[in-house]
Parts: sequence; C-alpha cells; structure tokens
Amino acid sequence: MELIKNFSKYSYFGLFLYLTLILGFLYGENLNFGSYYDWTHVYKDPIVDFSLNFKDTLLSYDQYGQRHSPIYIIFLSFFLDIGFNFDTIRIIHLHLCLSLILIFYNCLKLVFDNIKLESLQLLSFIIFLSPTFRSLSIWPDSRLPGLVFFTLSIYFFLKFLKSGDLKYAWFNSIALITSSYISPNFSLFAIYFYFFFIKKLKIKDLIPLIIFNFIVSIPMFYYLFVLKIFFITAGQTVGLNGTHIGISFNFADKIMIISSIILFHLFPVLLSKSFYQDFLIFFKKYFFKILVALSFLIYFFNYRIEFTGGGVFFQLSHMLFNNDYLFFVVCLFLISFLLYCSKLSINNFSLILLIIISNFQNSIYHKYYEPMILIIFFILFNNINLKLFLKKKNSMIYFYIYSSGYILLRLFKNNFLV
Repeated sequence: MELIKNFSKYSYFGLFLYLTLILGFLYGENLNFGSYYDWTHVYKDPIVDFSLNFKDTLLSYDQYGQRHSPIYIIFLSFFLDIGFNFDTIRIIHLHLCLSLILIFYNCLKLVFDNIKLESLQLLSFIIFLSPTFRSLSIWPDSRLPGLVFFTLSIYFFLKFLKSGDLKYAWFNSIALITSSYISPNFSLFAIYFYFFFIKKLKIKDLIPLIIFNFIVSIPMFYYLFVLKIFFITAGQTVGLNGTHIGISFNFADKIMIISSIILFHLFPVLLSKSFYQDFLIFFKKYFFKILVALSFLIYFFNYRIEFTGGGVFFQLSHMLFNNDYLFFVVCLFLISFLLYCSKLSINNFSLILLIIISNFQNSIYHKYYEPMILIIFFILFNNINLKLFLKKKNSMIYFYIYSSGYILLRLFKNNFLV
C-alpha cells in the first residue's frame, strides 16, 4: 500500500496518458521501429518452444540469436501453458510494465521530500512519453521488466540510506538479482550499492548478504560458462547482414555514443538556468583539457553506421553529411557534461562509469538507456540543483513539449526516412 499512497492528484492526466498507450497497443505503435520485428521474429519462437519443450529449449537457447536472458521469455511462456494467446500476453506485459512509473514516483518522493507531490507525479508520468517505454511495453522485451526491478532495487536502496534498516539492503539485493537475471546489464550496479553497504553495515550483517548474492548468482554463471550457452554474443545486427556482434572493449565508442544519448534525454534539465550557468563556467575553465580528452576519444573512435543504433546525434551526422564530423563537434559539449557531473561528485562519476561499461555489446541503442537515464539522473545523481528545476512552474511544460517532440521525430523517421 505504501507504493500507491498519494498517487491521485493528477490521476485524470495519468489516465489520459495511459489511454494513449492502450491506443498505441491497439494500432500497433512501434516508435522504436525494431520492437515489432524483435517481438515477431526473435521472441515468439522461443516462447512457444519453452512452452512445448522447456529443457531442450533452455539448453539450446543461444541458437535463437537472443542477446537477452531467457528468464523473462520463460515467464511469458507460462501464459501460453495456461491457454492465453499472444495478444493477451502482450496486454498483461504492458500492465506489468506500468509499475515502473509507480516505483519511479515513490523513489522521487524519497529524494525530494520538500517538493510538491504533483510535480513529482508529473515527472513520473513523463515516462509515458518515452518511445522506448511505449514500444517495449506494447511489444514485449525483457529490457523493460529488467528496468522495473532495477528501479525497485533503487527504491529499497534509498529506504536503506534513510533508515539504515538491514532488511532494505536484503530487499535491494533480491530486486537487483531479479533485474540482472532478466537483463544482465544491470548486474554491474551491484558495485555501486555495495560501496554503501560496506560503509554502513556491520561485518556480521554484510557477510551473509555477500554469500547470498554469490549463491544465487551461481546458476547464471553455470549456464553461461559451464554449459556454454553464451547468449550475450549470440545476437545479430541487421545492418551487418546477420553478422554476429560480440563484446566490445572500445571505450571511446561507448563514452562518446552513450554520453550523446545521456545528453539528449536530459536537455530540458540542462537548459534550465539553474544548471547551465555553472556548466558554462566549468566549460570555459577547462576547455583546453576537454579538447585534449575529446581528441584522444576521436582518435580511437570506431563506431560504424552499419552497427545500427548510435543515438540521435550520431545518426543525424550521417544523415546530413554521411560522416562523423557533426557528431564530433557535438561531443565537445557531451564530454564536457560528463566531466562536469563527475567533478561535482565521485558518486556521479561512478554512476556514469557503470552506465558506460554496462553495455557489453558493440552495437549501442537508444532503448538501452531510455528511460533509465532519466531515472538514475533524478534519483541518484548528487550536487545538481534539481530541486530548483522541479519548483519552477514551467519546467514540466518544457519537459513534456520536448518529450512530445521526440515522439514526433520518431514518427517522422519511421514513416518517411525508413
């Protein structure tokens, strides 16, 4: 009951946004473009096979070319077992994904306890305008359920920081482990949480928690490295005509592409007066060092348009000029933003680092980070004056206009440029 308390001020507006999602479901909305294809060509076959022959499908899962863990696919297959059809499974999945908005709102309440609840409700509702949220809730994908449990782990983490109660450390671990089993990329954030647990918990309380995490991780390690069903590199990229894309350690690619995606989704905040004045001072002061850092990144940058993905700025650079030059110019500000946030707090630096290295694959897509970036930025980042942003009456209006504009951009791209 605690998670739904005080969530009624803007119920009608939330209901309207929910109805737009249902309308999108009925009309097959596909803002991420690839979501419908993934559901029909990548997800449905293993769901059916798990329902018909669980053991053989589990032991040959990498044959499906799936980069995602089989856990959520197995969960969806249970609905086939009890007689539901795929459309019913999709609508159940959609409503399960709505819990992300509720959990995000309750996280915001813990962080911004002196901000009006209606402002926090409006901020949580903006997830309804996320193309990734809309697409991956309409066309089931394991990334979104993984994000739901990851956000739930953040909620318990915040409760732990406020109360110091050991039970919330356990709840955090259980939620994060569930998230990691659904979408392994989230597993790295255990490093962030355990940094605080080590500082705040007694050894006698910490050791059982570590042992528990190790034990429950064994089945996944056994599945990946002993049975050698390494599905993470089994995926294929359409732009390379079915060539498998493996794990990449080119951090220049990751830093530049991921920072561009981060900046794109945080533009309404970064353009607020409370942020950009301090940022401009930092930019002018460290301009030469930023330029040197960017030069090194450009030298090692090797992301190819054939990998697909790459974010709005990378795609726009190739769309307009068929090269990376515009993207490199924009990256001057993108890298500056990451360095500025990192300078504000070592906490911010660690989060940015984990976000960057959590993408194991070479190809980097918007959907990996939206709306995760928004959630992490507002809940976990330190020393950024977000309270002033939330207190301004027009902040949410600008945010909604920007998010709506992004949806229109996706619609234009999908209907006229593809």
